[in-house]
Amino acid sequence: MTSPEDRPLRRDARLNRDRVVHAAREVFAERGLAGTFHDVANRAGVGLGTVYRRFPAKGDLIEAAFQDRLAEFADTIEAALEAPTGWDGLVEVLRTAAGLYATDRGLRDVALANGFGPRHFARAGDRLEPLMRRLVDRARDEGSLRPDVTAEDLPIVLTMLSELATHGEPVRPGIHSRYLNLLLAGLRAPAADDLGAPLDRDELDAIARRWLPRAS
Repeated sequence: MTSPEDRPLRRDARLNRDRVVHAAREVFAERGLAGTFHDVANRAGVGLGTVYRRFPAKGDLIEAAFQDRLAEFADTIEAALEAPTGWDGLVEVLRTAAGLYATDRGLRDVALANGFGPRHFARAGDRLEPLMRRLVDRARDEGSLRPDVTAEDLPIVLTMLSELATHGEPVRPGIHSRYLNLLLAGLRAPAADDLGAPLDRDELDAIARRWLPRAS
């Protein structure tokens, strides 16, 4: 049986874990996945050893910090599939994603980067990718999205917007919205010019590995 004196220890451990996860969300939001365990420990007001005891690998900490937010974003995409038109749903998701990634660099890195290992965000990825493909297919099939735009184009578009937000937000808050509108005009059918060959999934992953931070 567990003695009463053990209970405060369990409560303290849980509080420490929650404090570390909250600090990680803040650090990663500000610095992206380049934030370190030292940064998180300092923000949480705990020792570095406490962070490592709760999360032996950085990927474990990233997963704890962002799995709920990715699930919420998947809910957003699912709801957008019920929009009156495919275009309306696609615009809603792109605006939501651009706003999230503009204010949370860590979420941007997690959602768009590759290299977290097979178990990190496996459930989120298995849910997100098919939903995005359905969203793109619906808009394309109804004729509102250019026929040569693919689901693999969207992470590149969102990465470009989030980079602009990172560097432009101190100059003009919300500036990424102007360029999202510009990009949406380019995504909408009818197409004026040929875009060239689309990326395949392997090429998209290769670009993500070179452009975006990895979990470790």
